Amino acid sequence: MKKINWGIIGCGDVCEVKSGPAFKIVEDSFLQAVMRRDPEKVKDFAQRHGVENYYTNADDIIYNQEVDAIYIATPPSTHAPYAIKALQAGKPVYVEKPMALNYNECNEMIKVSEDTGIPLFVAYYRRFFPYFLKIKQIIDNEQIGTILTANLTTVLPPRKADFDKANPPWHLIPKIAGGGYFFDMACHQLDILDFLLGPVEDVHGFFTNRAGIYEIEDTLSATLKFNSGILGSCGWTYAGDPDNSLDRMEIIGTKGMLSFSINADKPFSLKTGAAEKHFSVEKPKHVELPMIEQVTLSLLGKNELRSNMESAARTAWVMDKIMGRE
Repeated sequence: MKKINWGIIGCGDVCEVKSGPAFKIVEDSFLQAVMRRDPEKVKDFAQRHGVENYYTNADDIIYNQEVDAIYIATPPSTHAPYAIKALQAGKPVYVEKPMALNYNECNEMIKVSEDTGIPLFVAYYRRFFPYFLKIKQIIDNEQIGTILTANLTTVLPPRKADFDKANPPWHLIPKIAGGGYFFDMACHQLDILDFLLGPVEDVHGFFTNRAGIYEIEDTLSATLKFNSGILGSCGWTYAGDPDNSLDRMEIIGTKGMLSFSINADKPFSLKTGAAEKHFSVEKPKHVELPMIEQVTLSLLGKNELRSNMESAARTAWVMDKIMGRE
C-alpha cells in the first residue's frame, strides 16, 4: 500500500479545521469519501473540501472498497457501534474522543480490535503537540525534580445554546454525549495527565449542578492517585463568569513547577528556584494533523506507533469513577 485512502463518518464542525483538511495535507494520505446523514450538509462539505465521494449512510464508507481506513467524528453514542462495525469489516479506525459513552463500551471496542487484529486509534491528539512533548521532556529530564502533585483548574462560561431547554446542544444530552461538557472537554486534560504522569490507579470525585442552567452536572471535583504515587487535585466548572475563565494545569516537583494550559495557546512557564522561564511553542493550525500523520505512517508500516486505545479507555474509566459509575 503506497497511500491511505481515508473515509470520514460524521463530517460536522470538528472536521472543518481541526481534522478534515489534515487527511489531504499529510503525505501518503488522501480523503476518499465523507458521510453525513444530512444530504445537503454532506454535499456542501464535500464540495468545499474537494472530496469527490459523499454519502448519507455510514455503510457506504465502511464497506467501500476504495476506503482503506475510517475516521469517526460523530457524537460519542455512535463511536462504539461504528468502530466495531468498521473493525469487523477489516478497516483501521481513528475515532474521536471521548472514545465512547463509557468504560464498558471502550472495552468492547478494544476486544474487537484485538480479536480482529485491526488497529484502533483515539483522537487524543494533544499528545503529539510540540507544546506537550516539550513539557514531557522537562518532566522526564527531572528538571523540576521528583513530581509531588498535579493541580488542574478549569472555569468556563455557559454557552448561549445552553439556555435553550427545549432544544439543548447534544453535548448536554448524556445518552448522546456520555455526560455534559465534562465528558467533551475534560477528557483531553485527563489524557494529558496520563501522558505526562502515567496511569491513574485511584479516583474519588464529586459532581453537582450549581447554576441551574440545565439539569446535568456543571461543576465537578476529583482527587487522583497515580500508579507512581503522585497525587492530583482537579476542579471544573462550565457555568462560570465569562470574564474570569481559567485553563490552568500545574505540575509541582521537589525542584520547581510547570504551569501550562490544555489549549496550548499560551506560553508555559518553568519555575526552578528564583528563576522562571517561559516557552512559546507553536500550535498546529489543524490540531489533529500531527497525530493523523503518525497514524497514517503507522498504517503504512513506516513507524512503530502503537494503538492508544488502552490509554483512551483509562481516561474513560477515570471519568466514570468521577461520576460514580464504577
